[in-house]
Amino acid sequence: MEIVAEGLSFAEGPRWHEGRFYFSDFYRHVVNAIGDDGELEVVAEVPTQPSGLGWLPDDRLLIVSMLDRKLLRQEPDGTLVEHADLNAVATWHCNDMVVDAVGRAYVGNFGFDTHGGVESRPADLARVDPDGTVTRAATGLQFPNGTVITPDGKTMVIGETRGMCLTAFDIDDAGELSNRRIWANIDPHFPDGICLDAEGAIWVADPRGNCVIRVREGGEIAHTIDTGRGAFACMLGGDDGRTLYVCTATGSGPHAEARRDGRIETVRVDVPHAGLP
Repeated sequence: MEIVAEGLSFAEGPRWHEGRFYFSDFYRHVVNAIGDDGELEVVAEVPTQPSGLGWLPDDRLLIVSMLDRKLLRQEPDGTLVEHADLNAVATWHCNDMVVDAVGRAYVGNFGFDTHGGVESRPADLARVDPDGTVTRAATGLQFPNGTVITPDGKTMVIGETRGMCLTAFDIDDAGELSNRRIWANIDPHFPDGICLDAEGAIWVADPRGNCVIRVREGGEIAHTIDTGRGAFACMLGGDDGRTLYVCTATGSGPHAEARRDGRIETVRVDVPHAGLP
């Protein structure tokens, strides 16, 4: 693993977009990009904690605003506006997101106060149409988190962190989800951020197992990379799509806010990126 950025608070939502690597840094309240020179550029400031990232077809950036459960849109002049209010669906902090080819955003949330000593409960997945309309896309998910869409746009796979599984849905032309099924049971691994490769396997960041794993449909673990610390999200990128970017930290939650030990680390892999994000 090669360290390409360090001294971060807590990195999440890694994305490769048009030749640059992007990520959210929770407790610095910024979205960053890393240029060819390796320097961090602040792309947006989100006081209520940025998380998942994605782009509309016209290349405007969408940012999940965690604490107020909003989806923000960055206009061409750099200003942020409210794209959608997710409070009618999200029952606690919002987290990761995937945006499909026509601009529909699917946004997860914690479901409950994970650090408040309350009983665990499932969460619903929100779908935000390009006009900002919010609907429930799926219900009863165990902490819906990292999400991918296959290159043909017909299948979504989402990591259920507390379910220790990857769950698949069919996607119809209107963006409706159906035919829910277990894509892979990966117990004892806890999926956080995920990304898809050109062989149809999914790289999964496991923050509790301190590793990233490459999983095939059905649950076969084809590769394991030990990260030595929590791996919270991953994304394939680089000019050839074969650089695996991993967001690592020594922990998450309220204690992470005071730390500055978050990193972006990379490793080269054999199979390139595919699908969305």
